[in-house]
Amino acid sequence: MTDRFVAVLSGGLSHEREVSVRSGRRLSAALRSAGLTVAEWDADGGLLPRLREERPDAVVVALHGGEGENGSIQSVLEMLGVPFVGTDPRACRRAWDKPTAKAELDRVGLATPDWVALPHSTFRELGAQAVLDALVERLGLPLMLKPDQGGSALGAQVVRDATELPAAMVGCLAYADTVLAERFVEGVEVAVAVVEGPDGPRALPAVEIVPESGIYDYDARYTAGLTTYHAPARLNEGTATAVGELAVAAHRLLGLRDVSRTDAIVAPDGRVYFLEVNVSPGLTETSLLPMAVEAAGHSLGQVYAGLVERAVSRAADR
Repeated sequence: MTDRFVAVLSGGLSHEREVSVRSGRRLSAALRSAGLTVAEWDADGGLLPRLREERPDAVVVALHGGEGENGSIQSVLEMLGVPFVGTDPRACRRAWDKPTAKAELDRVGLATPDWVALPHSTFRELGAQAVLDALVERLGLPLMLKPDQGGSALGAQVVRDATELPAAMVGCLAYADTVLAERFVEGVEVAVAVVEGPDGPRALPAVEIVPESGIYDYDARYTAGLTTYHAPARLNEGTATAVGELAVAAHRLLGLRDVSRTDAIVAPDGRVYFLEVNVSPGLTETSLLPMAVEAAGHSLGQVYAGLVERAVSRAADR
């Protein structure tokens, strides 16, 4: 493989800065082990001059939340003509907005838990308690509340009793202006990474997530020992195929590129429900994509080195 100079972007100013720094550090080490020359750059005021002056062969975005996933940094990279690994800005925006992504999959008949998206203004204008009563009447209990945008389960909560709803809503609205309320589906939680290669997107082995608390929240995601993972997931062959097909379908339908991770629930009856999709999957020591890569018999460095070559080739073809 031709030696490449790659810039890994991490950090940023989102709530997920710490996780992004850890992802960037691990990815940089993996790319160096694959023989690439790597610089780790923060997404700050010095980034654009650095990109213009040092002109990396490609950029890998290891930013989580905010500008790393909503298409902002990708738009800047496109404007500068810098090749980058990952999804283009327009598709980033579709995936970043959870209700939009769910609606796209629902439109073509793919299963996703029934949901309602409620802006903060709705509670203020119509009366919070009246809106909450209507929500419970419509979706029942328990409910899964999460910000309509964002990652790492920040602000996400399961509500099993109506008396818990007001406080849960306030906690969720601390991270976004709109709450996504979903009917909670009991079952096996899995994450399925999709990586593109010469033959198109393919699903890596699903990773099964078993949090000690029962809920895969921020602490369960990033504190070692609070969650048990099974890679590959303990699914029968038919269900394993189904979760892989769902992840590839979401990747294709939303127009994603290079790499993505779909989170899903397998209900007791075997039905697979789409929850959300991530265009910049975490790469920390407790993140799911590296586990899936290892379960597939690959190395993280080689997978991302291949994606760097794809990004460089795309730019050359334009």
